[in-house]
Amino acid sequence: MPVSQVSVMQPVQPTMTQRVAETMPTESKESFGTMLKDAIQSVNDSQVASDNMTTKLINGDNVELHDVMITSQKASITLNTALQVRNKVVEAYQEIMRMTV
Repeated sequence: MPVSQVSVMQPVQPTMTQRVAETMPTESKESFGTMLKDAIQSVNDSQVASDNMTTKLINGDNVELHDVMITSQKASITLNTALQVRNKVVEAYQEIMRMTV
């Protein structure tokens, strides 16, 4: 077979870049910054809800004590979870910065 005909032949299997391009979604997804902003907003909302329920209880409004406690504990759990995620992100960043190139 002459060498000039070899260049005309097509590969049997697609290359890796073609496979990656085919599997990549074409629609845009939510950015990391937006997800982080939404998570922080969720933590803030739970803290505000807890504060509002506590204020209503103190003012003598018709609010059950157990509802106030449940709201307060939910706010506490979301805040503690956010703090732990932040700590893990900071640890990961510090670990990356300690790596030698």
